[in-house]
Amino acid sequence: MSRSKNNLIVDSIKTYQAKLVTPFAVLGIRTEEDWLTDIEYLPIDTQPLAPQNSLAKEVCRQLQAYLTEPDFTFDLCLHISGTTHQRRVWQAIQTIPSGETSSYAEIAAQLHSAPRAVGRACGANRIPIVIPCHRVIAKNGGLGGFMNASDGDPLEIKRWLLRHEST
Repeated sequence: MSRSKNNLIVDSIKTYQAKLVTPFAVLGIRTEEDWLTDIEYLPIDTQPLAPQNSLAKEVCRQLQAYLTEPDFTFDLCLHISGTTHQRRVWQAIQTIPSGETSSYAEIAAQLHSAPRAVGRACGANRIPIVIPCHRVIAKNGGLGGFMNASDGDPLEIKRWLLRHEST
């Protein structure tokens, strides 16, 4: 997998089961059997791809429901692989309600961890939006990072998602 200068994935090698056009990026959706395994932010000019299986169709349906109604609750089987710490962070993130945020420091205190470790776990999240790492911000109210980036398109995506949920 290669990345462009602003950290969006260039999908020259990966196989996706769908590519969903959104206002902020094309979402590359990967599934494996009955599990959602990845949602990746692809450049906005990426060719869309109709869902290639029933799970990809359901993932697209639920993502579109979220884009229409930011309070939508996802109901998908997720294949979450990561360290014990990462999984604890992702579980904590999933409890942050739409329209609200929590800081890296708050989550770190809750998990008896460190803010940077929480940030690294957020950056390793392979199922963004469904596991809403965009709701995690810096203690001072700043955006912090997103997709392991501190500027460029990733932060514009984070801003868009937070604005969408605050309406």
